[in-house]
Amino acid sequence: MATDLSYIQFVCEQLRGEEATYKKMFGEYMVYIEGKPVLLVCDNTVFVKQVKELEELMSEADKGYPYDGAKEHYILDIENTDLTEKVVGILKQVTPLPKKRVKKS
Repeated sequence: MATDLSYIQFVCEQLRGEEATYKKMFGEYMVYIEGKPVLLVCDNTVFVKQVKELEELMSEADKGYPYDGAKEHYILDIENTDLTEKVVGILKQVTPLPKKRVKKS
């Protein structure tokens, strides 16, 4: 089941005060904050990459796989605004900007 457009818009609304954009990828979405890929939204569920900086904060969070073949991710309760704000703040610091791809001519 693919993510609904209304759900991805809801996710972005929950990121109050952030410069959030999203991009559709294979029926699912990547949410970018300040140009950095921070949240993966699949099947109307928000996934967060497991990084050491989030271990303590997300220790009680459910975990899951956003798609077949993916590594295990934390599942973020996007409606928990305090947790979401903290997670996004950490991820903005530790997530690099994507590398520019050179187009082949």
